[in-house]
Amino acid sequence: MVQSLNLSGIANAFRVLLNPSLAMPHIIVDDIRQINFKNLKQNANIKAIGFDKDNCLTAPYVSTIYPPLTEAWKNCIETFSKDKVLIVSNSAGTKDDVDYKEAQKLEESLGVTVLRHDEKKPSGGQFLKEKLGPIPADQTAFVGDRILTDVLFGNRNGNLTIWTRQVITEEGDNKAALIVS
Repeated sequence: MVQSLNLSGIANAFRVLLNPSLAMPHIIVDDIRQINFKNLKQNANIKAIGFDKDNCLTAPYVSTIYPPLTEAWKNCIETFSKDKVLIVSNSAGTKDDVDYKEAQKLEESLGVTVLRHDEKKPSGGQFLKEKLGPIPADQTAFVGDRILTDVLFGNRNGNLTIWTRQVITEEGDNKAALIVS
């Protein structure tokens, strides 16, 4: 599976020039193992959490959890429940994902919903809001490895943003995304 050009990412990068705080994550961690999910739920009043997929949970274009993250992933699902944990990917669940086959494989593997959406991050926040229904944006966290797509997406939508600064691997990743992030 190959991603098409992310025009939304390019256009929205200019928003950061006008409002640099859009590129500032609320929390910075190496990877999801450093996220205290129970603390987010109990003390930060987070009721739902969204994740980028590639290089945050899985290697690029792989549908299984990166093995060292397995326990943290289980802990997240136990803390929030699988109906309050979502994947928002710029590959699986988009128009690039023919018949949503990649989204289906990912759902089977990771046990949570992959959001189907027409606009790539950092646009498309309305799809996440619709899926989460009555949960307010400020009670939703968004976790990702790219500042100009994931953090910008979460901040534009009023979410608590968590940046995972260590990518799993650059091997097989989208070359344009590597340059821009």
